[in-house]
Amino acid sequence: MASNSSKHDKIVSDHKRSLFDNLQGKVLEISPGTGTNLPYYPKDIHWIGIEPNLHRHSSLRKQAEKLGLNIDLRIGNAEWLDAEDNSIDTVVSTLVLCSVPNIDYTLQAILRVLKPGGRFLFIEHVAAPQGSLLRQIQNTISPIWKVIGDGCHPDRETWAALGNAGFSSINYERFDAQLPIVSPHIIGVATK
Repeated sequence: MASNSSKHDKIVSDHKRSLFDNLQGKVLEISPGTGTNLPYYPKDIHWIGIEPNLHRHSSLRKQAEKLGLNIDLRIGNAEWLDAEDNSIDTVVSTLVLCSVPNIDYTLQAILRVLKPGGRFLFIEHVAAPQGSLLRQIQNTISPIWKVIGDGCHPDRETWAALGNAGFSSINYERFDAQLPIVSPHIIGVATK
């Protein structure tokens, strides 16, 4: 079990390193949680975190201080991003879109705050292919999973929502994070 989780960490950390490599300007992260992405960010960005859970704010501040990052923590949620229209260079979401109540509203909020040409970077777990055994399991377990998994939808077709949101371009690839139920992941960039 330990080798699987360390393998997963390695897979995801390599992806994060490449995805967050050229960040600059104003970067807004949706639901940064405990700050697991903070070590991957360049020190000279203007980082804004929209974290709805107030209990996480102090640990986020401590983590940022340890890393020498200046952060701007705000309260809000994925459907209501506390930022001005057309003001953000990059929005980041990792394992967030699975649990937002309305993914379409969330993607519209992201488009609203991004500058023209701004980028939305994401790493998200997604539904397995239609007709697969894993998809049948995801569909079956989804009602229970949402309750125990803080609103997480294991069978959400995030790529379809991204395709319908109105981004000028979307590039993503699939990878297997080797986790039970939520193994299929996508990583990519959507441009406003």
